[in-house]
Amino acid sequence: MSKRAYFGTDGIRGEANRHPMTAEVALRVGLAAGKLFRTKSDRRHLVVIGKDTRLSGYMIEPALVAGFTSLGMDVRLFGPLPTPAVAMMTRSMRADLGVMISASHNNFADNGIKLFGPDGYKLSDAREMEIEAHMDEGLQEGLAAPRDLGRVVRIDDAQARYVEIVKATFPRNLSLAGLRVVIDCANGAAYKVAPTALYELGAEVIEVGVAPNGFNINEECGSTHPDAMAHAVKAYRADIGIALDGDADRLVICDEKGVAVDGDQIMAVIGAAFAEAGTLKGGGVVATVMSNLGLERFMTARGLKLERTGVGDRHVMARMREGGFNVGGEQSGHMILSDFSTTGDGLIAALQILAVLVQSDKPMSALAHQFEPAPQLLENVRFAGGKPLEDAKVKKVIAEAEARFNGSGRVVVRASGTEPLIRIMAEGDDEKLVSQIVSDIAGAVKSAAV
Repeated sequence: MSKRAYFGTDGIRGEANRHPMTAEVALRVGLAAGKLFRTKSDRRHLVVIGKDTRLSGYMIEPALVAGFTSLGMDVRLFGPLPTPAVAMMTRSMRADLGVMISASHNNFADNGIKLFGPDGYKLSDAREMEIEAHMDEGLQEGLAAPRDLGRVVRIDDAQARYVEIVKATFPRNLSLAGLRVVIDCANGAAYKVAPTALYELGAEVIEVGVAPNGFNINEECGSTHPDAMAHAVKAYRADIGIALDGDADRLVICDEKGVAVDGDQIMAVIGAAFAEAGTLKGGGVVATVMSNLGLERFMTARGLKLERTGVGDRHVMARMREGGFNVGGEQSGHMILSDFSTTGDGLIAALQILAVLVQSDKPMSALAHQFEPAPQLLENVRFAGGKPLEDAKVKKVIAEAEARFNGSGRVVVRASGTEPLIRIMAEGDDEKLVSQIVSDIAGAVKSAAV
């Protein structure tokens, strides 16, 4: 595949008003994507656009709108809305294309553009490359006649529609009445919809991170800063804490003691509950190479399998579709429940955990520890240039490390998709051996990166 000029591992992302996250690039995205997704049907072509709460959304949104409308495509604007909601609305409104303006868990200075096809799934690499091929064309090419320009309408009930969709994923015979729930919305896209959904399902809701001002998204709150959630749980003696990220496609949970629960434990809770109810599909759960060995053993002990993919929710979703799975996710908190959504949805995943909490009649601390994690260590090594992973010495040290584990552990060494970093992960039953192996590999990478 040729080198990408704009798209990265999850859409286009960068510092606002600096290439590639400029109004001009956004305009070109609108023009290029519009050209690809216009069909020869009789109906009007439609694009739906959502965003999070960053100040730069006010710059990126109208630039995208200008690109789409200049090609004759109609646009519906949702305003602040979670990424999974935009994916859902793309499909339910029969749009030709869905767009989310967000940089997810990054701070306010960054922004990004994610694209969804008419089926509600993120565009494939091939589709993104097709868009890139058109982005550097002349801005005057393929424009609509004056009478054929697109129209723009703001959809005022988008948030209410999403709330109803989310509530419908919670078992009808259950209620959150009697539960005190902390919800930290990261001052992001879910700041209205998440507290509303929880309240309407019966919970007593303590809200954190629900006062966005354009600058404070993910700032000392949300899934990247779970201390705010944990503090509120302890201060209000809540039963559970839920923290979303800026676009609400991932979550972190803490129990009633303020102890964090990672994505692997969340997958274990949901996977086991679905299996017990007879609703788990594919015979197991899909996770990435970073998920803990303890999760794999937990699944195996129940006659289930753990399928592993490369890092990134796109890879997880692809394997889920290929193998007919309906539960997948990442240790970082991206949870994909394909019975309900075509992409990660932090709020829907939280509701599945809450359903188990209500039915079990146990405290969250009793549910949160489904398995004993194997000792796991991660280290990032920054490098200035070159390809350290192709170095013969590095390859030799990695091979020796795998041999030393002798089947009782795992080594994952990979280059970051977004930064000049080599990410080193090792896990196994012997904590000292894990530490030594990570140290040895990091040393080899540092020597090769000089």
